[in-house]
Amino acid sequence: MAAESINQRVVVTGLGVLAPNGHGLEAFEAALREGVSGIRFIEKLAEQNFACQVGGVPQGVDELEHAYLAPDDLLAMNDAMIYTAIAGIDCWRDAGLREIAPDAPVDWDTGAIVGTGIGGMQTIGERLIPMVDKGRVRRLGSTMVEQVMCSAVSAKLGGLLALGGQTTTNSSACTTGTEAVIDAYHKIRTGQIARMIAGGAEGASHYTWSGFDAMKVLASQSNDAPARASRPMSASASGFVPGSGAGLLMLESLASAERRGARIYAEIAGGQVNSGGQRDGGSMTAPNPDGVVRCVRAALAGAGIGPGEVDAINGHLTATFADPHELENWRRALDVDAGRLPPINATKSMIGHALGAAGGLECVATVLQLHHGFLHGSINCEDLHPQIEPFRASVVQRTRAFDGRIIAKSSFGFGDVNGCVIFRKWPS
Repeated sequence: MAAESINQRVVVTGLGVLAPNGHGLEAFEAALREGVSGIRFIEKLAEQNFACQVGGVPQGVDELEHAYLAPDDLLAMNDAMIYTAIAGIDCWRDAGLREIAPDAPVDWDTGAIVGTGIGGMQTIGERLIPMVDKGRVRRLGSTMVEQVMCSAVSAKLGGLLALGGQTTTNSSACTTGTEAVIDAYHKIRTGQIARMIAGGAEGASHYTWSGFDAMKVLASQSNDAPARASRPMSASASGFVPGSGAGLLMLESLASAERRGARIYAEIAGGQVNSGGQRDGGSMTAPNPDGVVRCVRAALAGAGIGPGEVDAINGHLTATFADPHELENWRRALDVDAGRLPPINATKSMIGHALGAAGGLECVATVLQLHHGFLHGSINCEDLHPQIEPFRASVVQRTRAFDGRIIAKSSFGFGDVNGCVIFRKWPS
C-alpha cells in the first residue's frame, strides 16, 4: 500500500432511503421536518394474535419495485433484497456515478457493506419451512439459497451495480447499520478502496417480529392510534414499534470525490464499535454502561474531537427501559451535567425500530440534518420519562434550525454491542 493512501479523509457523496414515512431524500427529509409518522396498523399482526399490531413498513413498494428491477430479478427477491436494491440504486445515482446497465463493466473501486438483522426470515417462514415440512424440497426452486442467505442483500446489490470491491453483509443486531458505516469508513480511510455503499436493510415480516412480541418488548397499548405508538423517552412508552426499510450511504475518499467533482454531504470524522462483555450490568439484551461510555469516547478520540465539540446526538432510543440509561451514558461519556447534554433526538419516534436497518436509516437522517441545517423533533414524548426529566432542555421535541458542525450517531444492540459514528459538516 502506498504511503499516501493511508489516513484518507472519508466523505459522504450519496444517500438512498426507503423508510416507512418516505421514499427518497426529499420525501424523507420533509417527513422528518414535519414529524410525520410512518407507523400503521398491520392487519397480519392482528390475525396472528400479536399483542403489538402496528409497525413501520415502506409504502407503495409493489408499484415502485417495477421502476427499479426487472421481472426476472423480482422472482428471486424478498422484501429485504428489494428494499436494499431501491435504496442502493438511489444512492448510486445520487452519488453521480455511471449509468446502471446489465452490460456495465465491473467497478473495481466500489464495494458494499449492507447489514441486516434477520435477513431472509420472510422467505424462510413463508416458503422454505412450509414446503420442506410437506416434503416438497424439489419444488423449492434454484434461487432459494440466494434468498435466505444473510448476504443476499449485499450480493444482489453487488450484481445490480457490478461492484468489484468487497461486497459483504454484517450482522450485529440493532447496531448493524451503524457498524456497516463504521466498517466501510475504515476500509476507505486505510486506502483499501475508493468507495463503499454502507448501511442496513430489514424486510417487513411478522415472522421476524414475532420473537420480540413474545419477549413483550413491543408496543402494545396504541394499536388503535398507530401514529402515537412509537414513544422514545416517554413516560408512557410501552415498548418499541417494529419497523423495516433500507438506508444506505455512499462513502468515498475525499481524494476520489474531488477527482470526479462529486457533491459532498458531510465528512465521517471517526467511528468505533465495541462490546460490554455482558458484564457489570450488560447482558444479552442490555448494554454495559461502561462499554457505551468507552465506545463514545473512543469514537471521539479517533476523530480528534473533544467531548465539548459534540453539537447534537442522534440517539438509539427505542422506547424501552433502556432510554433513560442511554441519556445517562451520554452524560457520562461527555462529562457534562444533565442540563448541559447536547440536543438529542429519536428518529425511531417516526419510523419505529427497523432492527438491522435502523442504523442505516438513522445515519441518513443524521446526514440530512447536518447538511440542511435542522434537527428534527422527537414526536410522542411530551410526557418525558421521570429519569429523563433532568435532560428536558436537551430533548428536541420540535424541529429547529441547527448550525452545529458535529453530530454523533449511536446504536446499541443485543449481545451488548455498541457503535458510534461521528459526522462533521462539510463546508458549503
